[in-house]
Amino acid sequence: MVSLAVASLLLSGCAAAAGSTGRAETASAPPPPSSPAATHSGDPHAQTQSSAPQSPGPSEALKMICGKETKDDISSILALKQAPHTVDEWTDSTYTCTYHLAEGPLVISVKESPDPAPARKYFDALQDKLEAAPIKGLANLGFPAAQTPGGAVIFLKDSSTLYVNATGLPAAVGPQKVAPTDFAYQVATTILACWKEHH
Repeated sequence: MVSLAVASLLLSGCAAAAGSTGRAETASAPPPPSSPAATHSGDPHAQTQSSAPQSPGPSEALKMICGKETKDDISSILALKQAPHTVDEWTDSTYTCTYHLAEGPLVISVKESPDPAPARKYFDALQDKLEAAPIKGLANLGFPAAQTPGGAVIFLKDSSTLYVNATGLPAAVGPQKVAPTDFAYQVATTILACWKEHH
């Protein structure tokens, strides 16, 4: 079961990180290319790109899943000495960021729907597909949310469905030896806090 203490700690963490970086744009992943394709990030200098107008792509909020704040939080949770290598992709209104960790892949994606009704339909279909159990009580932070025993966590916020997939990680993750589901929940709540902070 997810930890409310961890959730409250993480929910306060993004505000501090946001205050130290200034604007959300400085912590986001580079803008996607004009056609659907994957980009790689491992060089901190790769994060700075021209702010020239781009073709439709993920919003600044969506790009936070592959941005500096999320990388810093994952590095902190796992006690990493440097930010993990990531590959991001924008296709079919879904922004995906894959973290290549030493223990295995962590895949975070956000499906952006046109409005809350189709977003709820997508969330429900994904929950059924994953056979995920609802996260109840205060642990869901007031959002529709679900999790699987194997390490997948999903949250629905407005028109965005956040899916954190830690099923490729071992049974004990990081120095605290947390279960993949608990790790996925920690990451998801950190991202939700960042979204709230920057909206």
